[in-house]
Amino acid sequence: MAELKNEYCMHTATCGELRIEDVDREVVLTGWAWHNRDHGGLIFCDLRDREGYVQVVVDPDCVSAEDFEKAEHLGREYVLKVVGKVRARAAEAVNPNMATGEIEVLASAITVLNTSVTPPFAIEDGIETDETMRMKWRYMDIRRPEMYQNLLLRHTVAQAMRNALNARGFLEIETPILANSTPEGARDYIVPSRPNPGKFYALPQSPQQFKQMLMCAGVERYYQIARCFRDEDLRADRQPEFTQVDIEMSFVEGYDVVDMMEGVMSEVLEAAGVHVEFPLQRMPYAEAMDRFGNDRPDIRFGMELVDITDIVKNTGFKVFSSVAQAGGVVKAINAKGAGDWSRGDVEKLAVIAEENGAKGMAWVAFTTDGQEKSPIKKFFTDEEWEALKAAMDVEPGDLLLFAASDYATVSAVLSALRLAMADRLNVPREGHSLLWVVDFPMFKYDEDEKKYAAEHHPFTHVFEEDLDKIEDAPLECLSYAYDLVMNGFEVGGGSIRIHNAEEQKRVLRRCGVSEEDIEVKFGHLIHALELGAPPHGGIALGLDRLVMLLAGKASIRDVIAFPKTSSASDPMTGAPNAVSPRQLKEVNLTLPSA
Repeated sequence: MAELKNEYCMHTATCGELRIEDVDREVVLTGWAWHNRDHGGLIFCDLRDREGYVQVVVDPDCVSAEDFEKAEHLGREYVLKVVGKVRARAAEAVNPNMATGEIEVLASAITVLNTSVTPPFAIEDGIETDETMRMKWRYMDIRRPEMYQNLLLRHTVAQAMRNALNARGFLEIETPILANSTPEGARDYIVPSRPNPGKFYALPQSPQQFKQMLMCAGVERYYQIARCFRDEDLRADRQPEFTQVDIEMSFVEGYDVVDMMEGVMSEVLEAAGVHVEFPLQRMPYAEAMDRFGNDRPDIRFGMELVDITDIVKNTGFKVFSSVAQAGGVVKAINAKGAGDWSRGDVEKLAVIAEENGAKGMAWVAFTTDGQEKSPIKKFFTDEEWEALKAAMDVEPGDLLLFAASDYATVSAVLSALRLAMADRLNVPREGHSLLWVVDFPMFKYDEDEKKYAAEHHPFTHVFEEDLDKIEDAPLECLSYAYDLVMNGFEVGGGSIRIHNAEEQKRVLRRCGVSEEDIEVKFGHLIHALELGAPPHGGIALGLDRLVMLLAGKASIRDVIAFPKTSSASDPMTGAPNAVSPRQLKEVNLTLPSA
């Protein structure tokens, strides 16, 4: 815990720092009245500050009558200043569950610095309070020890990141918040420009282009703990405004950035009290998709996808054989421990499969008493059945879940089922597991837009041996892209960048960007690349998500001081809200009439 300095403030010690070694020490404490108890002549008050809490004893023989009366009428969350002496508790009164449980402070004077109305909820850990209520009264929520500890962890991680990068010669440089809109990716937040009627800034989704131009400027090593903005539908691990640790460095190639970041992450995790063995595993994208069905695998448990296409391509079960013969894939996972589930419980899993693109879900249950239950077994020959059991490493108590379709759909379906079954079977996922997923495809095909798009972003360098495929075989191009994955979440993504202007234009054209838009939207970057840009690469780490995982929380809202709700609103301030007609007129905007 960070030490709270006692200079230039009312107190001479903090509530949480006092120990048995401080007995007979005269102290001045400040904080909030947490719990108060009247024990027939003696009043006990647990005084809390950000460092912890300590028991204060108010004895009528040791304080003035006026101060004792104050103590008798203390309310929860009253702000107090207490003068007193540290003393040891009686042996039978020691509280082993408190850091300060061996001592107490005998008060000699009490000052009520401020009173408080009844708090909207209890200021303690583990409260069962609606999250919107907690966000409406966020400053009260942060008084709770667990919320404060989350923010302290965030501070620790951010400072450790700064220290590690500073030690490696990086410069912290700020890039603009008011920038230009980008034609690719998620929706921008736009800001009207009053001096330029009809024109708009965009809040940056990332400092990507600015940091590349800093490399062109010769800065060589840059970082920024950057605020970023993205107008998209929210989930537990996303917010409309978020923070990323943005990093870029020149004269790098291949895995140079990955190697450098392993040293940085080792120091950051150590500062956060987390031990992880380095170097980390580096898993190619194709392997991650084959084994886990997604590019951010949680490798703390098994239940991997198994390809059984060759086993079932001639089976009598036409759902499998028709897909296999048409060039699709058939895969399965083995959910060990679910073999005795009822048929009804198993078939409920089809909802998950259908939500991820499947038309249904086949299954086979191997009960612990040796039975084999499945509506599809009758379609298999004995040889096919035994081959299936061998491929899936079947034991009594296993449940096989299948998907048959195109590669992308099968991956999505079984990835979702794998995670759902891990939750429902309480599969152990303790500790933290990190790995790199590397060698991503450069392009993907966007069925909705009917065009190719960048898998990561269009500034990623294509493998040298694949440069001649950009125009004619884009889906065969691999790229120098890498993601840092932690516990099944992407916590960072980066790449070696394109530093050749012609390659950059080729990639943008392949993504459907017109020549006019290349100049209008990306001209500043293209011109920078034409003027002696060095080879460069970088990475951006999601600070919110990283701290969320380190804190063991399920939502990034728990590690952000003032977050938004899932509808991108702030219950505390009422944002977003309406503005006056005068404000709209100043920026040349009108709203449609109701």
